[in-house]
Amino acid sequence: MFSNGSETLSPHRSAGVSVTSPPFELLALTGPDRLRFLHGLVTCDIKSLIPGAGSYGFFTTGQGKVLCDFSVLAFEDHLWLELPAGQGEAIAAHLSKYLIADRVEISPLVGMSALVLVGEEIAQAVPEVGELPAAPWSHGRRSLEGIEVVVARRELMGASAFTLYVPSDSIEEISTRFARSGVQAADPDALERLRVLAGIPRFGVDFTTEHFPQETGLEAAAVSYTKGCYLGQEVVARIHYRGGVQRSLRGLRLASAVASGSLVLAEGREAGRVGSVVPDPSGTGWLALAILHKRAWAPSAVGAVFVETAEGPIAAQVVDLPIS
Repeated sequence: MFSNGSETLSPHRSAGVSVTSPPFELLALTGPDRLRFLHGLVTCDIKSLIPGAGSYGFFTTGQGKVLCDFSVLAFEDHLWLELPAGQGEAIAAHLSKYLIADRVEISPLVGMSALVLVGEEIAQAVPEVGELPAAPWSHGRRSLEGIEVVVARRELMGASAFTLYVPSDSIEEISTRFARSGVQAADPDALERLRVLAGIPRFGVDFTTEHFPQETGLEAAAVSYTKGCYLGQEVVARIHYRGGVQRSLRGLRLASAVASGSLVLAEGREAGRVGSVVPDPSGTGWLALAILHKRAWAPSAVGAVFVETAEGPIAAQVVDLPIS
């Protein structure tokens, strides 16, 4: 990650220019049926995507649970899927299972790396980036140091951000270009704090394949209720229209650090597990994300909430998101 100064990133103002290499895997979908095929397997609207547009959603099982989250970029003759690290092979196999007569080819997109640029000032720091994409997940091709790259607006980071997709063998050259503009390395923990403060969960840490989309706090960004049928749609829609879920993403305030995965107790029973944990920027303790049963956060909830640790349970305060 790079920054153009030493100021701490703040969720309440421009974050400054920063760059980080995110863990991800890319798949490419080609073939004339690619939009219709993917549309039937994910929670977001794919059919309406035009070249230069993108979206964010979930792959779901037939039972409506999350397989993983993803973002998708639409190009003239193919789609790019950005997946959490370690999910590429599993999602490729999942997609292949549903290929019958569809004219679609699925392949790993190798030889690509990415930088995440944080802050609208990136266009002033490196003018070759050009006009920054405005709509969520929209994107365009650019030439940087004579190298073709793709810049895409990136959501769900707690700060204004963009992804710069770069050929892997050119990543050092592109990074050097930023360094020449005075863009300096910064602490990646700053963005992690912003994400937690904004209440944005991460797959594999804050939510898993055991959760429904509505439990993640990402429903508004990831789920379309007007797109029509897809795998798991009946369950996801039933939850939405008939009363919601018993568990929901919440924040926790803690006096001391706890390990991710620690058990959360409410009314003497398990209520969830701790996800991401970061120091409170105020210096008064620690903050965490957790998907919790409503016994821990509903207005009718009684009793204190605790987190189990090796030294014994410690009290936790449940707070709404985003964390103020």
